[in-house]
Amino acid sequence: MQHDKVLILDFGSQYTQLIARRVRELNIYSEIHPFNKIPTNIQEYKAVILSGSPYSVRGEEALHPDLSQIRGVKPLLGVCYGAQYLAHFSDGEVAPSNTREYGRANLSFIKDDENFFAHIKEGSQVWMSHSDTIKKLPSNSVLMASTHDVKNAAYRIEGEQTYAIQFHPEVYHSTDGKRVLENFLVGIAGLNQDWTPDSFVEETVEAIQEKVGNDKVVLGLSGGVDSTVAAVLLNKAIGKNLYCIFVNNGLLRKNEFESVLNQYEGMGLNVKGVDASQRFLDALAGIEDPEKKRKAIGNAFIEVFDDEAHKLEDVKWLAQGTIYPDVIESVSATGGPSATIKSHHNVGGLPDFMKLKIVEPLRAIFKDEVRRVGATLGIDPELLGRHPFPGPGLGIRILGDITAEKVRILQDVDAIFINGLKKWGLYDKVWQAGAMLLPVNSVGVMGDERTYEKCVALRAVESTDGMTADWVNLPYEFLQKTSNDIINKVKGVNRVVYDISSKPPATIEWE
Repeated sequence: MQHDKVLILDFGSQYTQLIARRVRELNIYSEIHPFNKIPTNIQEYKAVILSGSPYSVRGEEALHPDLSQIRGVKPLLGVCYGAQYLAHFSDGEVAPSNTREYGRANLSFIKDDENFFAHIKEGSQVWMSHSDTIKKLPSNSVLMASTHDVKNAAYRIEGEQTYAIQFHPEVYHSTDGKRVLENFLVGIAGLNQDWTPDSFVEETVEAIQEKVGNDKVVLGLSGGVDSTVAAVLLNKAIGKNLYCIFVNNGLLRKNEFESVLNQYEGMGLNVKGVDASQRFLDALAGIEDPEKKRKAIGNAFIEVFDDEAHKLEDVKWLAQGTIYPDVIESVSATGGPSATIKSHHNVGGLPDFMKLKIVEPLRAIFKDEVRRVGATLGIDPELLGRHPFPGPGLGIRILGDITAEKVRILQDVDAIFINGLKKWGLYDKVWQAGAMLLPVNSVGVMGDERTYEKCVALRAVESTDGMTADWVNLPYEFLQKTSNDIINKVKGVNRVVYDISSKPPATIEWE
């Protein structure tokens, strides 16, 4: 099946991924590409959206896309920077706003003569995020909406299917934002809404069978959502030719190695468990720098995985649980610093010595879509609802050097915290939670004895995709009970703190 596709040109906005996810929620397939790398197969896209940007269209560093094959040819929607770009370079005027236009606003005027604002009433809340504003519209344009502070909040270009809005329909705070996108993509551009988990499974299985044929595939399982869904998809496509390896790096949660292996029983997967705990601990001995720890863990994993893969005969493919955010976060829209914020071990290939080709069945979809696909495949909801867990495991939650004793302490602390969240019915209200072992000791008193032991920090956040996150206001009673249990039951800890930092400026993990 050929699905209608939407091209989203990224100008570096923090919200670009949200645009793509909102479009996908309409059961319409979308792709993100940097503004200066327009796909050569542009004719295959039925509509185009221009994202926001931290840049100004008035600045020397203004980002200029080549819209010659798009403008006036395909339905086009400019969002924020995209709207300002279309105005500024079409005889309109963009100027600094007297006050920064950021936050909630309400549409005070709507003129909808082409159904762009169908089913949306005046007073609808939208989200603004810009310091420039459109002072004058292009001469061939029609004003469609205003807010109390922004006169030119939306407009269209006559003689084209070109629309522009100053607000962000993709964010949660724009209450009718999804409807705006649907009006444009379905009502105006005429796209079909047939991109569904069922269709994805059917088409991906066929694509895997065509790509891999009768070859053998090896997959490294982590016990997480992405690798599990990838494994079940591959198993559905190639069955006995899939070989799964689950490596215990000694940095998993308490009893996780055994529990994950048990969890895969009955799923029909061919899984081999490899306990390489000591090998990883030896590789990490004396290393304190976070980046060096990550590299040591990654190198050890490749060595262990390569050893196990060579025990299998005639394996030609390595399967990975790469998902779409891994891909687009590894590409900078502007060639600037954002390219180095987050690198992904499973994007960009393998060490040459492994000599395996790559298959990535989830490469085109977001995390929430992975879970929906998993549900379609009949995977246990409890497994699909697991919190994300970092690839380096507890290695980046133990600040400073890593020892077996520190791992034991953190595993015990983490188990009390996570099991407590489940018992109190809080686990599913949290996007990610974990504990950090800090490289400091503090004085305490237990009975009549003075102690000088470790401090741990608990962390729980709510998020949709991990790009931004807020700390969760857990009940004081829960925190009190958890703190008491940790201090009383975990030898070596006498102090517990709770991290109330949001992302940004903090990150979810401490290293």
